[in-house]
Amino acid sequence: MAEPNESSERARRERERAQIRDWLAALDDIIEREGVETAEKMLRQLQQRAAARGVELPFQFKTPYLNTIPPGDEAQFEGDPELEERILNIVRWNAMASVVRANRRLEGIGGHIGSYTSMSTLFEVGFNHFFRGQNHPEGPDKIYFQGHASTGVYARAFLEGRLDETQLENFRRELQPEGGLSSYPHPWLMPDFWEFPTVSMGLSPLMGIYQARFDRYLENRGMVENAGRVWAFCGDGEFDEPEARGALSIAALEELDNLNIVIDCNLQRLDGPVRGNGKLIQELEAVFMGAGWRVLKLLWDSAWDELLEKDVDGVLADHMESTVDGEWQRYAAEGGAYLREHFFGKDPALEQMVEGMSEHELDALARGRGGHDMKKVFAAFRAAEESERPTVILAHTIKGYGLGEAGEALNIAHKTKKLDEAHLRQFRDRFNVPVGDDQLADAPFYRPANDSREVKYVQERREKLGGYVPRRKVQAPPLEMPDDAIFDKVIENGSGGRPATTTMIAVRMLADLRKDDKVGELIVPIVPDEARTFGIEALFPQAGIYSAQEQQYEPVDANTLQSYKESTQGQILEEGITEAGSMGSFIAAGTAYATHGLNTIPFFFFYSIFGFQRIGDLIWAAADQRARGFLIGATSGRTTLNGEGLQHEDGHSHLLAYTNPRVRAYDPCFAHELAVIIRHGMREMYVNGEDVMYYVTVANEDFEHPGRDEYADQRGVDEEGIIRGMYRYRASRKSGEVRRVQLLGGGVLLREALEAQRILEDDFGVTADVWSVTSWKALYEDALDAERHNRLHPNDEEQVPYFTKKLGEEPGAVVAVSDFVKALPYSLGRFCPCEMVALGTDGLGRSESREALRDFFEVDAKHIVLAALRALAAEDRFPEGRLEKAIEQLGIDPSKPNPMTS
Repeated sequence: MAEPNESSERARRERERAQIRDWLAALDDIIEREGVETAEKMLRQLQQRAAARGVELPFQFKTPYLNTIPPGDEAQFEGDPELEERILNIVRWNAMASVVRANRRLEGIGGHIGSYTSMSTLFEVGFNHFFRGQNHPEGPDKIYFQGHASTGVYARAFLEGRLDETQLENFRRELQPEGGLSSYPHPWLMPDFWEFPTVSMGLSPLMGIYQARFDRYLENRGMVENAGRVWAFCGDGEFDEPEARGALSIAALEELDNLNIVIDCNLQRLDGPVRGNGKLIQELEAVFMGAGWRVLKLLWDSAWDELLEKDVDGVLADHMESTVDGEWQRYAAEGGAYLREHFFGKDPALEQMVEGMSEHELDALARGRGGHDMKKVFAAFRAAEESERPTVILAHTIKGYGLGEAGEALNIAHKTKKLDEAHLRQFRDRFNVPVGDDQLADAPFYRPANDSREVKYVQERREKLGGYVPRRKVQAPPLEMPDDAIFDKVIENGSGGRPATTTMIAVRMLADLRKDDKVGELIVPIVPDEARTFGIEALFPQAGIYSAQEQQYEPVDANTLQSYKESTQGQILEEGITEAGSMGSFIAAGTAYATHGLNTIPFFFFYSIFGFQRIGDLIWAAADQRARGFLIGATSGRTTLNGEGLQHEDGHSHLLAYTNPRVRAYDPCFAHELAVIIRHGMREMYVNGEDVMYYVTVANEDFEHPGRDEYADQRGVDEEGIIRGMYRYRASRKSGEVRRVQLLGGGVLLREALEAQRILEDDFGVTADVWSVTSWKALYEDALDAERHNRLHPNDEEQVPYFTKKLGEEPGAVVAVSDFVKALPYSLGRFCPCEMVALGTDGLGRSESREALRDFFEVDAKHIVLAALRALAAEDRFPEGRLEKAIEQLGIDPSKPNPMTS
């Protein structure tokens, strides 16, 4: 007999269940009679009333571990499912064969089978029904294909007739005479095929978000009518990268209903489970929901529909949710018998559900993931396409799907590259690929005849959708250059007799370019919330700040000349504090010549230290994607940005720029140099069509910039020297060859070299010429090019590097100074006609005045003078005994700390 307390508790639970059933029945009734919208309003009001009465609701962004779209609400599949499944199986086979054959021909060449087999259905449904090509009236889609699944995209293009068997045979063998295929999506390597580089894990979501945002920017500004959609396919493990999650809220804030991210949730990364003890899909759902996205969970295939329909008490759904990812992986690997015992066998009610089911049916459940169900994938894609918000599809899949014992759902799936004959037979039989037993061991490629149903079907589908994808096509004609007067007035007049920073001069040129009839609307200013630091705020009222909505408030500075003006027509991309997001916009704008046929010209202003150091991976991706545009590294120089200190003072970005072969790097001192560089960059990129980026550092030091009369000799402005990296800015006023030095000044420290020239001549009787070095990198690359030519062509006339030739014409010791590390000038050391002494800012910065910083880093005029005297003494052209007196005369403390280590 039950105890009284036990009986009352049981009665309470029964009343509670009855009340819950009544509430649920009432909710069902409202949905059926009044509709979903009324039900949503009612639930919101109930939530508000509960909060008012002190009821704390458990707050969580997650839904049951089920498909978001119930079977009855799934969009009707529009194709021929049997034929499409047959096509998919052919593509699966050829994708697998390309990796197996490549590794048989060359051990260790690599490649991935498991990633594509995991995503194969997702891709195939997209190819047949959703991915719009360049000729589609609603605009071309931009598709970021997950990099490790490239084999499937190649295999699909092979079936379409775009790639031949030889190219597939040479997967990862790009240097073969007959041509090959790159390992991953690389537009630099396959410029007619791939559009977006995607294999630096975590970058695709960010790049896709800012591409979709830039597409909307172009539409709102009336520059394109239909920009198409963005699809970004990513692996679930990628979302451990901070870049992958960092920009999600931007998509909802900008109302990017033109954006879909599809996450392949096979629950495995390279080494094992992503969240073996957790629920990754539920975690990602919470992240995306919290950021304002619509989330579509695509978890279970049709094999589960009947069981879930019978699950009226939610026992099955609850058990699905409580099962951790590591167990789901094991079920897929072990099959139906294991699933019966270890999943359904845990609860009598669950066990009863599968009574009478065959092992074959249970095997289907064990591997029954929504991401492999063509009809359910179609329904999810259609719902995403019709969504009014950015949408993520969380597609539950199996890594290595179809590989069986060779890797299906196993931790080795990512590394599986070889299949023996038994595994090949298993794969062939599972997917019904028409390859005979006599050929099986060779893993041959299979392509039906051109007039087969399969080939005709894929070609018809692609024609209907506007052409093949991926396909990269440069559509923009060469740009007509802006009015030369914009640049010539700066070259002629410098700063017009007034002090100015090179940053301000760059902004003034930008403002003039924006007004130019030929290029004005194509200018895309980008800034990560430092516009006022760089002086760009003057453009706010003129150009406007782009916003997805018109300004709905009156800014506090509405009555000023530089009011903060937001508009859907705004030209400035004011990105907030995100260099990564700003670089995403730069890439989208810098590749619009290919994606939209528009020569948009991005000018991305940023703290120079937060460029290559922080977002070097994105700049590398920009090079791969063949981006064009201007990266303006403002407030540059370790001693020029005074006061800000160690974290902000940049003395190494130009060294980092050496590593990117598609970056032209310049560090001008004066206004005329900057004007020459910007004009040349526009011509090289937008008229000549060179796929390069210009990295130009500008400073915040005020001084008067000379006009033509002050810096040009009778030969005129040395534009060639400025572009090639150096020119003689000022020859010595003295004659004499014995005590002669060549002073090389980079960036704003050219002015210190000029002061050193005066001291050497006035106080020590030394003849000094001063050279402006605008690009250490340009000089270095030219020297390497000449060196290579001479090595490979020993019988030709020897080429002389530009740097060597210029200094060889002028005798004397060489002293180079830069506001960057000494490695820059020393990279040219062996090309110097004589021994070079380099001064630079190696070490960590300080908060101080420019004068104090230049003394601390030993790059001011007095240290340049001392370096010159020491170099002359080493050549017996200055008395070594006078050096100590010179140190005292110059006011140098020889016992000061070493800036490189202090």
